[in-house]
Amino acid sequence: MSQQILAKVEASSLKSEVPAFAIGDTVDVHTRILEGEKERVQIFNGVVIAKSGSGSREMFTVRRIVGGEGVERKFPLHSPKIARVEVKRSGVSRRAKLYYLRDRVGKSVRLREKRDETAGGEGQAKKAAVKKKATAAKS
Repeated sequence: MSQQILAKVEASSLKSEVPAFAIGDTVDVHTRILEGEKERVQIFNGVVIAKSGSGSREMFTVRRIVGGEGVERKFPLHSPKIARVEVKRSGVSRRAKLYYLRDRVGKSVRLREKRDETAGGEGQAKKAAVKKKATAAKS
């Protein structure tokens, strides 16, 4: 019973449009910042290395390199301070947390880019057709 009450209370603070991104994606997080009475948007660009929590408590961690030093920031997903999250590049990840990137420097920090499934499927079909023609020509 208490879980249902908590779910109803949480529902009011959840964002209606949650951005779809995964671990390993390179994202731009547009954060609203108040300076005095002015409000501006600051962009934090980096790789999503972790997601945690659920509901209104859901958080994600973004890591980037600034001046040769690694910087990580945790953002609450449903916070009104987050204007939007923009996916720049999708990375292939076989782990839930990419904490091993903390030890890496330079090009080894980069993740493989996720391929488009539709283009990959067509390419495989073309390769199979070419291979079939080549074997038919030999015999």
